[in-house]
Amino acid sequence: MEISPSHAEPPSAALVLRMFGRLSVARGGATIDLPPSRKVRALLAYLAASGHPVGRSRLCELLGDVANDPRGELRWCLSKLRTILDEPGRVRLSARDDMIALDLGDCTVDVLLVDAAMRDGLATLDGAELAALCDLFVGDFLEGLDLARSPQLDHWLATQRRHYRSCHAAILERLVELKAESPQFLRPHVERWVELSPFDPRAQTLLLKTLLDGGLPHEAERHFAAVARLYEAEAVDLDAVSKAWRELRRTATAPVTAAPAFKAEIAPDTERPAARSRASLAVMPFNEDDLMIGERRLADGLTHDIITRLAKLRTLFVIARGSVFALSEEEVAPAEAARRLDVDYFAHGIVRRHGQRAEVSVELVEMRTARIVWSEEFEVRRDDAFLVLDDICDMIVASIANEIETAEKNRAILKPPNSLNAWEAYHRGLWHMYRFTKADNDLAQQFFRQSSAIDPTFARAYSGLSFTHWQNAFQQWNDRHKEADSAFDAAGRSLLADDHDPAAHWAMGRALWLRGRHDQAVVELERSVDLSPNFALGHYALSFVQSQSGDAAAAINSSDHSRSLSPFDPLLFGMMGARALAHVRLGQFEEAAQWALKAAARPNAHVIILAIAAHCLALAGRIDEARVYAEMVRQTIPSFRVEDFLTTFHFSPDAELLFRRAASSIGFGA
Repeated sequence: MEISPSHAEPPSAALVLRMFGRLSVARGGATIDLPPSRKVRALLAYLAASGHPVGRSRLCELLGDVANDPRGELRWCLSKLRTILDEPGRVRLSARDDMIALDLGDCTVDVLLVDAAMRDGLATLDGAELAALCDLFVGDFLEGLDLARSPQLDHWLATQRRHYRSCHAAILERLVELKAESPQFLRPHVERWVELSPFDPRAQTLLLKTLLDGGLPHEAERHFAAVARLYEAEAVDLDAVSKAWRELRRTATAPVTAAPAFKAEIAPDTERPAARSRASLAVMPFNEDDLMIGERRLADGLTHDIITRLAKLRTLFVIARGSVFALSEEEVAPAEAARRLDVDYFAHGIVRRHGQRAEVSVELVEMRTARIVWSEEFEVRRDDAFLVLDDICDMIVASIANEIETAEKNRAILKPPNSLNAWEAYHRGLWHMYRFTKADNDLAQQFFRQSSAIDPTFARAYSGLSFTHWQNAFQQWNDRHKEADSAFDAAGRSLLADDHDPAAHWAMGRALWLRGRHDQAVVELERSVDLSPNFALGHYALSFVQSQSGDAAAAINSSDHSRSLSPFDPLLFGMMGARALAHVRLGQFEEAAQWALKAAARPNAHVIILAIAAHCLALAGRIDEARVYAEMVRQTIPSFRVEDFLTTFHFSPDAELLFRRAASSIGFGA
């Protein structure tokens, strides 16, 4: 493989596709305007990075968003890609036998250059070639690209970003090893290596050595103190770096004074405990752009409601309204205010007037990286602004909570398991829990136990533990009665830890349902949504319980509300599946089939959801489609029968008869 030191593109390259930093495509040196659709860009990146044909079904799952016609939407996206990639006499995008592929043989793709170098071995490259590879990394992989609604895409992006950060670190390591002749050359590359791998003792040690060799002993001291603070905050063992630092100081040609104790450098009002119990958030007062007095009240009221509702969720440490408004009155910028408040995240927004409409724009920012985690815009007609304020507030609250949870899960998954604190172990557990496989459920259980052992007062760790036992019972992975008892016990511990946490009552309601105590389960679940009306999982659990033997119409309302609060929830398949069951009990079989199909189309839908789809399709008279889903169930559970389906749920007698009738037509009979 040949790489130009200036990373100029070979003359033969018809197209240049860059995926480090912002996605871009260039032809003849001119950048091509990409469609604004994030789905089109995600599809282009996925096909290019895959390097092999991909099935249409996989691409539909990846794009997510529960489209009414996912294949039609995929065709639209592919048509947009053809206008970018294909030229007269040169077709690069092909579709054959339900498979989609890109032919990029005459194109230059930055990630493929890196993949080829890693595959061939970095030892085959000289310093100039390694430096040219480093120059390709102008940003993170597909920086700024996410659909904010597809767990499959989120997982793929997270995996690719980890992979290419590791590649970048390996290339930097080889480069500094090969070009070790001067500290001036080494320093920027070693600093970048440290940035990518802050917990790699080799990188930290080499940077300390580089600073000392470059005649910067005081900078080396300050860097070691900063590393010590970082390692303590993240509960990572500093021993290897400390030993290396002592040896470097002992052998340094210039005298190096002892590094000051790092805790002394932290001001008392900004020092934070190493083990966080919750992520912290400041919601800064929304700004107004040329608004009337009433609309200013709307902006302030929106800020107040967001703070109040987020606090009721009890998953975050939310800074009080008085503090954020006081800083705003001093005209402190949101980012500076967040720094003073020493929070992990901050949200801010603006309300603008456009004729008879008002527009609400919101951003959530992670302080550690200054990365915009989530942003959205909402439009409001000024004559009904106060009527829709509740709905907008609900969507903002749910999105902020979900995005922070996702960010914390992704952060925790990158850390060594033995270095996790209670909060991180809990989010590591969530990451595995939402994958809905037995192996991941077992891992989730381990992390929730680890979290509760570190902090026995952390209610969410016990509610997560209860969920894993509930899954073991519901999926029939272990003995149902024993797991039901364990789910009940863990939920009780969650309530003892924090009786005001909606998740504790949610866990208890589900555990009571497992024990067949329907009425008590409903009471607990209603308590969870009373404590926090924005707790989407509480509304979903109410829908789940009511859909089987309670008020079917209420189940549909609860399902819709849970999805409006959390439209991209990992449990979205369950919300849709519960609605399908409710439609069956109302005799609305075609509606049941439609919702069951939507549930089964979710990328993380498990085998029980596929069984719901098979039965609902059969009841709707769509026997051929039903048998397809029945076969999918048998691929996972060859012995699956209607009794397995009925014992999984607690149906009313009339609903049981309907499902038995459906099962007999698709081979699930007793």
